[in-house]
Amino acid sequence: MFPKKIKLAIVCDWLTNLGGAEKIILALHQLFPNAPIYTSIFNKEKMQGFEDADIRTSYLQRFPLAKKRHQLYLPLYPGIFERMDLSEFDIVISSSHSCAKGIITKPNTLHICYCHTPMRYAWEDNQLYLNSYTINITLKKIAQLYIHRLRLWDRLSADRVDNFIANSHYVQQRIFKYYRRSSTVIYPYVDVNDFSISHTKENYYLAVGRLTPYKRFDLIIETFNQLGLPIKIAGTGIDLNKLKKMAKNNIELLGEVSNSELKNLYSKARALIFPQVEDFGITPLEAMASGCPVIAYAKGGALETIIDRKTGLFFHDQSVESLKHAIYEFNKINFKYLNIRKHSEKFDREVFNKKIISFIAEKWRHHLDQINNY
Repeated sequence: MFPKKIKLAIVCDWLTNLGGAEKIILALHQLFPNAPIYTSIFNKEKMQGFEDADIRTSYLQRFPLAKKRHQLYLPLYPGIFERMDLSEFDIVISSSHSCAKGIITKPNTLHICYCHTPMRYAWEDNQLYLNSYTINITLKKIAQLYIHRLRLWDRLSADRVDNFIANSHYVQQRIFKYYRRSSTVIYPYVDVNDFSISHTKENYYLAVGRLTPYKRFDLIIETFNQLGLPIKIAGTGIDLNKLKKMAKNNIELLGEVSNSELKNLYSKARALIFPQVEDFGITPLEAMASGCPVIAYAKGGALETIIDRKTGLFFHDQSVESLKHAIYEFNKINFKYLNIRKHSEKFDREVFNKKIISFIAEKWRHHLDQINNY
């Protein structure tokens, strides 16, 4: 793959729950098992697959609540990553949706950033994030001042990256808008063979994810309260109690479920409901790998993974009426479950691995040429 003398490191924001960004780190670790992983916090109880990894954490690892509420320490993150000593490495791959791309490397080190998004709370969604948390007005004013400083740091730190990879064309546009940098799109992956199609579908819809405001589980509950149709919601988060109070008896909030339970839910569900704007979105791919069609809001990464009326159905407003109409239309379509799964194979891990290896090798050759020409 690469000469053994090349020293490579991986950097990521945090490793506290196995979500979409963390699965990219897992894939990189499996491609480069000898590369140490630098991160702010590591919660080994939640991170299956990293048992043999060389994880190098920051002083934040010892702070109270850090493994569960890393957001509390956001002001510390720029300094944490700037102080990481990466001087011994030839290639550093950062996986970033927050501050990991802000590492400082030597001039001769190649820094490639797999960017999941320019940090949302610093840019277009900063007001949404501030309004989502119930803190007093004085703390919100202080947070606004800090976010202004964070935005300036985020923009400047983007110039430290040699090459950007975007996880979708949607994110590619945002990288250019906020950082004025070009990027190459390499989609995240789904392990298609980990999922299977059930021979029998059951009479329920499904929603999966962290129960946070921007994921719009409130819209799902309002809609299904009116429809009276059964839906299962898998996930936990800050909105759990609020959503429980909203939900009628046809809505089942499952909380945290195991991987095997989730795969079973996908395979037997009538459809996955996906009402949020995501930079890419892994759950629709997991559903489609299970032969489960997706009813999705027509914005963000969903537009790049779902084929309208073939592997799912789009609705065009984040409103109860729009989602209800899509569910009515969905029931008129005869979806082919095998074709849905076949489509998901375009995003299989082997496709991701080949593209990542090819990209790093190409940029390393170009980097060496530049060094030799100086």
